[in-house]
Amino acid sequence: MATAVWTGTLSFGLITLPVRLYPATQPKDVRFHLYDREGRRIRYQRVVETDETSPGSDRPDTPRTEREVEAPSAGGGELDRPAAPVEAPVAWEDVVRGVETDDGHVVTVPGEEIERIRPERSRSIDIEDFLELAQIDPVYFDKSYYAVPASPEATKPYVLFHHAMREAGRIGIGRFVLRTKPHLVAIRPMEKVLAVETMFFGDEVRDPAALAPGLDGVEVDERELDLAVTLIDTLKTEWDPAAYADTYRDELLRLLAERTPSRKPAAEPSAVSGSAVEELMAALRESVEAAKRDRSKRSRKKAAG
Repeated sequence: MATAVWTGTLSFGLITLPVRLYPATQPKDVRFHLYDREGRRIRYQRVVETDETSPGSDRPDTPRTEREVEAPSAGGGELDRPAAPVEAPVAWEDVVRGVETDDGHVVTVPGEEIERIRPERSRSIDIEDFLELAQIDPVYFDKSYYAVPASPEATKPYVLFHHAMREAGRIGIGRFVLRTKPHLVAIRPMEKVLAVETMFFGDEVRDPAALAPGLDGVEVDERELDLAVTLIDTLKTEWDPAAYADTYRDELLRLLAERTPSRKPAAEPSAVSGSAVEELMAALRESVEAAKRDRSKRSRKKAAG
């Protein structure tokens, strides 16, 4: 049974809806731990490098030339190597947060000062605006939650609000603090429930024009465009999430079940000759024909079934 990550109210105007938030997704990645070859779990500890020399050294750890490092010691024994830094364990109460500045300085902040300015957990998601979902690019969405009625008494107003949002074709935009982090959120009606999508703030989304300059000046040939549109129309279908599986995860699970490290090598893509335009046109034509053949086979199979 899923555990609610937040309990509070959805508020707009004078209306409040008691709700609980549940994660809408359940990642199923295969998570590995680290072990030694005898199967013992590897753990990590917090350490800090000190300026002291290694145990047994009676000289300060001062820089020396490459010739001095490589030269044998006076006794003719082992090479005289610089002392390694000493790693000392650090207790959790001695750990502070810090940020390194552009000029290499480290600015540290004690935990109690961060706690003093940390926002308090929200008891309500206050909807500030309603707008059309199509106005928001999916790049702004971060994580999805289901908002469900927190009590039987909240069911009727919840369903009313859900139907009203679907009828109006609008989603709500609001803010709240989940755990210790402020979030911008979009409340949108799904088929049966309300979804709450945490969003990136405007200054967190990169400007794509800075990453791919000059796209506006590229001219597109009408023949290429027509073929590309034909290919898209040929491949269009209805969304079926069950049709898209994580084949890598399935392979990992199979390997773990069989306890074998073997993996099938990925097939290398074949080279295509000709100019860039010829390659594009040829690929588009081939893709359209292949899609038509595939669609025709599917139709015959359905008719035979």
